[in-house]
Order: sequence, then structure tokens, then C-alpha cells
Amino acid sequence: MLRIINIVYSLVLLLAFPGVVCYHLYRSVSRGRRAAFAERFGFIPESEAANVAGQGTIWVHAVSVGETLASRPLLTALKKRYPDKKLVISTVTETGREVAQKLREPDLCIYFPFDYRFAVRRAVRTIKPELVIVVETEIWPTFMDEVRRQGIPSLLVNGRISDRSLGRYLKLSWFFRPVLEKFTALCMQSAEDRRRIITIGAPAERVIVANNLKYDLMVAPLSAAEKGSLRERYLIPADTFVVVAGSTHQGEDESVIAACRALLDTGAKVILVLVPRHPERSGEVAELLRNSGFAVTLRSRLEERQTPLASGEALLVDRVGELMSFYSLADLIFVGGSLVPTGGHNLLEPASVGIPLLFGPHMTNFREITALVLEAEAGVQVADGGELLTLFVALFTDDVRRSRLGDNGLELMARLGGSTDRHMAVIEKLVKGGALSEVEGLM
Repeated sequence: MLRIINIVYSLVLLLAFPGVVCYHLYRSVSRGRRAAFAERFGFIPESEAANVAGQGTIWVHAVSVGETLASRPLLTALKKRYPDKKLVISTVTETGREVAQKLREPDLCIYFPFDYRFAVRRAVRTIKPELVIVVETEIWPTFMDEVRRQGIPSLLVNGRISDRSLGRYLKLSWFFRPVLEKFTALCMQSAEDRRRIITIGAPAERVIVANNLKYDLMVAPLSAAEKGSLRERYLIPADTFVVVAGSTHQGEDESVIAACRALLDTGAKVILVLVPRHPERSGEVAELLRNSGFAVTLRSRLEERQTPLASGEALLVDRVGELMSFYSLADLIFVGGSLVPTGGHNLLEPASVGIPLLFGPHMTNFREITALVLEAEAGVQVADGGELLTLFVALFTDDVRRSRLGDNGLELMARLGGSTDRHMAVIEKLVKGGALSEVEGLM
């Protein structure tokens, strides 16, 4: 049965080959980025691979921006615990690659190979990893099979099975079970995630609850002087109320813009920093802003500007990797992907800088985090754009409530944490060749 599954999967990939090539070529050309087909087919430049291959290398795979950022605490811990080992990080998306390249810890950033046997085998043999770490549920059958064939231990970290994906995994459990069995260990975010992945087919004795790496964000509120310096860097006056809307999606920018417009209409001095989840949307978002009376400055053109931003202007962020900096300088934060049914985004990032945050009703991908934030009164959930507008105006005039929400966020982050240590306990056993049963208190 397993052999039949592998043959069918290989045939499907073969038939999809022209489409895969055309799709990635289109994305690269349309977004002005190189296609990097060589890396995606396993051809890693020898000059780069020579610096990491066979040197106790740990390969961390994070598909895109969210997974890359989630892996940061673990990357830092790996570099500290194993300073002589090399770290390779791979991504699938271009934006994920951009973020990964800005991290200090990795010794090499590459594109993850397409899941064709020849591409995967070439990449794995070139890197020669001692350990492979896969972030969340980025599971590729051929890659995992090749890693297992070459005797390389593999670990799933920060694993989760969302409500939306559970049904699909269960229907295809006949396909995923053999893949999950190839992992040496699987670290899940919660007991419920552990139960779900075992139900899908993961061996129970290899599945560990290690909590959420995203909880291990460093609590880092800025001092008044640091905040002032950061604002100066982005040409934002110290005496202006700053609203940051992070990771917004199509269909919700209008609500954020209307809420800021309402603030301005009260006579408030306000600057909006709008950070679309997908930078390629910057053109359409800029048009929305201008139609609502905002003067727009693109982040990519900010260095060309000679004067500070003024009230009623918008800074439109058309590059990745700076969201946490903008969160840190804000007075009020809206977390996007939540007014439209896309599943929401991580609320703990803004909570970790002690800034009050708002978000919409669609948080299905972050149910547990949402419950924690609401229970701690570290943020406010709104039902729609109209309520968002009302809360913007109400919180602008209520310094005490804004301060309380921010402080509650810091207290929540202080209570959470420890996931990195739990993951590292498992990694140390895998590196040393020890038994998972020796890792106490994680099953």
C-alpha cells in the first residue's frame, strides 16, 4: 500500500511539473524577484554549501514569514547551545526568505527544494545535516522519506493542527500516516494538538507537548527615550498619536482607514502606519488611502524624504521584517487578518511590547492565544469595522485604559514562555542519540 501511495504521489508531481515551473516563474516576474530555480531544484552553490556541509549542521525549515519569526527563539537557543554547529534555514516563499536573511543566527539561507526526489536528494546530500527541524506542519513526503533514508533524525517543532485543517488531514490520514511515522519526534503546541496528530497517524510515543514557541517572544517594551529614537528613525513626530495596523488583508484596510479618519475628524493629531500582510498589495492600499484624504509615503521611499511625517499622513510599509519595530513605536495597534475570515494573526507580538491592541472576530487560527489575551484583558475584540471605529475614538481619549491594556499584555507574556527550553530538551536528546522517554514531563 505504501509503495502504491509513493508511486501515485510521484506521478502527480511529475504531471504538475510544468505548472509548478510556470507558477513560480510568474510569481517571480510579477513581484520583481529572482525565480531561484537552481536552489528550488536542489542546486545549492558550492561556495555557500562548503561553509556548512558536514559541520554538525542543523537544517531548520520554515515555510514563510510567520514560521520564520516563530522559529527565532529556537534559532537563538540553538546558536547559544551549539556555537560550533552551523545553522541552515530554508523557506518556500520569497517574503520568508527576505525575513530569514535578516536574522543573525543562520549561517546559510536557502529556498526549500521542490518535493521531487532528484531535487530533495541533491539538497540533502549537499547540506549533509546532522538534524532536520521542520517548523509547524510543513510536511513534504519525499523530503521526509529522503531524510529518513539517509539516517538523519528529524523533529517537527511548534506543531499544530488547526480546526480548519483537521478534517482534511483525517480524510487523507492514509496518506499522512506514513509521512508522520518518518519523524523521529514531534513537538506540538498543546495537548489538543498532540491528540489530533496522533489521531491522524503519528506514533503516540514520539509526540510531545512543548507549548508554543511564539509564547517565548522577549518582553521588550521601549523606554520613552528608546521610543522617541525609533520614531525619529521613521520620521514620526514624538507628539503625534500613532496607529499601527499590522498584517492587514484585502477587505479590512477600508475599516482601519475609516477609523483613523474619524480620529482625525475629532481634531486629533494622528499618523497611520499601515502594514499589509502582502507587500505587493501596496499599490491598491495606497489608492484607498489617497481616496480617503491621506497623503501617503512608502516605507521604501522614506529615506528620500527630508521632513517628518505630519498628522493626517500615512506611512505605507511595502517591505517585510519591520513589523515589530512599528508595533514598538505605536500608541494603538490593530492586528489584521481578523476583520475578514482569514484566520487572524499572532496577538502576542504586539502584547510583548506593551501596546494596547484591537482585533476582529475571525481568529480561528489563533483560538488559544485569543482566549489568553481576552482573559488577561490585554486586548479588545471588535465585531466589525463600525465597532473598530468606536474603539479607536474611545481609546484615544482614555489614557488610563490604554495603559492598563498594555500593562496586562506585558504581564501575560511574563506568565507564558518556556517552550524553547522544552524544545531544546528534545533536541539535545536527538543530537546525543538519547531516548525521548528520558525527557521528563513532556509527554
